[in-house]
Amino acid sequence: MKRYYADTYALVEILKGNPVYQRYAEGALLTSEFNILELAYALVRDYGSRRALEIIRAVRTYVTIIRALDEDYVRASMLRLELRKRGKNISLIDALGYAIAKRLSIPFLTGDQEFENLEEVEYVR
Repeated sequence: MKRYYADTYALVEILKGNPVYQRYAEGALLTSEFNILELAYALVRDYGSRRALEIIRAVRTYVTIIRALDEDYVRASMLRLELRKRGKNISLIDALGYAIAKRLSIPFLTGDQEFENLEEVEYVR
């Protein structure tokens, strides 16, 4: 089973039942606590705290949470600075996810256009 690092965008699309993300929902997904935090924010905003908690607990049953290493924080910071020079504005959380995915040698799953055409990215819209 192929593994993917799912960013918050991908997690939201999977939860919304977006058909283009269906095949990824059936695979092995990894993410970080930071992506879970972003997801929780979106869920609280859209559904309230009680429903958000239920959904987050359900997500944790099928998504593996990966802990970032100190090296990931440095690589993420370098990546964000490099991409800003090229006119791309990615969040630190997305940069961290990408750094973790690269360390694990797995594709970074996202629909964020800032990542389109970057290596080792599974860009899905």
